[in-house]
Amino acid sequence: MFSRYYKTKTAKIPGNRITIECRNSDICLAKSYGLRVLERLAVTLLDLMDMILLVNPPVAKPSEPPAGIARLAGTLAHFGIACDVLDANIEGLLYLSGMSLPTDTGLDVWSERAFNGISRNLQSLRDPGLYGNKDRYSRAVKDIGRVLDRVTPRGVSVKLADYEDRHLSPLKSSDLLAAAERPGINPFYSFFRARLLGILQTKEVSVVGISLNYLSQALCAFSIIGFLKHEFPEITIVLGGGLVTSWMKNPGWHNPFAGLVAHLISGPGEARLLSILGIDTPEGESARPAYRCFPCESYLAPGFVLPYSSSSGCYWNRCSFCPEKAEKNPYRPLPPHLVTAQLRKLAGEIPPALIHLLDNAVSPALLDALAAERFPFPWYGFARIGRRLADPDFCVLLKQAGCVMLQLGVESGDQDVLDSMEKGISVEMASTVLKNLKRAGIASYVYLLFGTPDETEDRARKTLEFTVRNSRYIDFLNLAIFNMPLCGERDHDIETMEFYRADLSLYTDFIHPKGWDRKRVRLFLDNEFKRHTAVSPILKNDPPVFTSSHAPFFMMKR
Repeated sequence: MFSRYYKTKTAKIPGNRITIECRNSDICLAKSYGLRVLERLAVTLLDLMDMILLVNPPVAKPSEPPAGIARLAGTLAHFGIACDVLDANIEGLLYLSGMSLPTDTGLDVWSERAFNGISRNLQSLRDPGLYGNKDRYSRAVKDIGRVLDRVTPRGVSVKLADYEDRHLSPLKSSDLLAAAERPGINPFYSFFRARLLGILQTKEVSVVGISLNYLSQALCAFSIIGFLKHEFPEITIVLGGGLVTSWMKNPGWHNPFAGLVAHLISGPGEARLLSILGIDTPEGESARPAYRCFPCESYLAPGFVLPYSSSSGCYWNRCSFCPEKAEKNPYRPLPPHLVTAQLRKLAGEIPPALIHLLDNAVSPALLDALAAERFPFPWYGFARIGRRLADPDFCVLLKQAGCVMLQLGVESGDQDVLDSMEKGISVEMASTVLKNLKRAGIASYVYLLFGTPDETEDRARKTLEFTVRNSRYIDFLNLAIFNMPLCGERDHDIETMEFYRADLSLYTDFIHPKGWDRKRVRLFLDNEFKRHTAVSPILKNDPPVFTSSHAPFFMMKR
């Protein structure tokens, strides 16, 4: 397996038979000499060397390739490391979607329609024409969801962007270990068993890296790990991703998976993975992500969506209760000129229908670079409300540079709440930015947060007033109820308590200092906010299940 020790390989070159001892990293060194014999030897060794398999487990939105694995694959290729990729999320969902209706269940009219039309509905989500008809789109998404619901066993709910098990919780390490102990009960088991056997029995895979970013992936990820440990105990398993990072940043973290997973990686995984393989990486080097190894035509979107992250962490990094701040994740940006160069190169390899910028907030410097470049492909992502977006001429430049939608964390329409959260924005500036974007032809996807410690019902009502006042400039709305991060700084006067006993929980319950608890917030949202005649139509604009991932396509059809 990949390790820091040497391993004997036999390489055949015409007229010769040479036995050498090498590490995989030495193959890269052999290639760099440029000598004919060594070049031929290097090519032979690339066929002999052990391979890394990178796996994206179910379930997450299946609209685009996983960006983290794409960057890992590009980095490994850059250093000459053989790599294969399995997007078990999109492949697994398509596998379940192709199953027949179980004979022990009744065939109602909806289910019969959904099963008969499953191929058509899947293909329609890849057709740009569907995004001009919201009713047909919603029906296609709901019918696909109906099929997934009917083919999964009782007690388990598989959806296009979610996975729930009535008996196992992704917040409990004991339940994740139970999922690993009994992988056969997972509804994706038949799929990933056959798929992994097909890869591992034909290729010399020594390391399997699994990217775990969302709670909805956790139980499936550990089912895959359990299968691998049982069938291929010699394989080294590496686990990383956003969810793993959050676990490891918790001050009370202790590793419950030591006997199952060889390495856990916190934060960006490229350098750490190369280090595990015994390869030193030059400081500041950044390889271009690789997307050709993914089934790009299989994703449920009208064309290839290219996900790209130009940074980790957040450049603002001051907002109270922000997970990035709570976890003390440093801000690490790529130079804007490198970002635009990589995007142009990637877009030349596989022309995208849309570029998804994954940064917590696209930096002002990168916005400037994108505006100056007049980028030829449509793109969207999160941006902070600030001076640049308050300039109407700059918004026009962004539109001309391909920007079709910006996601904006407005959070509240009350200035005192914004100040207590250290958002660094004003209510007036937020209104100005929304108007500028609308006039420039850029859609806005606005995020509002209710129930923060300094909010009251009166202050929440100011957010309603703000939303109504700016409703003509808001295209999409996301309403969230505040969760208190388990780690990070908070007011000592706030009394906290467990939601329930779960060692992997990322949030804690608390007694709201102003009595504005979650139950009261929900009642306000359901009975007043969502029912307002100026707000309700905006909420209905949101694409079901895919939400912001598909929202830009609806705006591009207008």
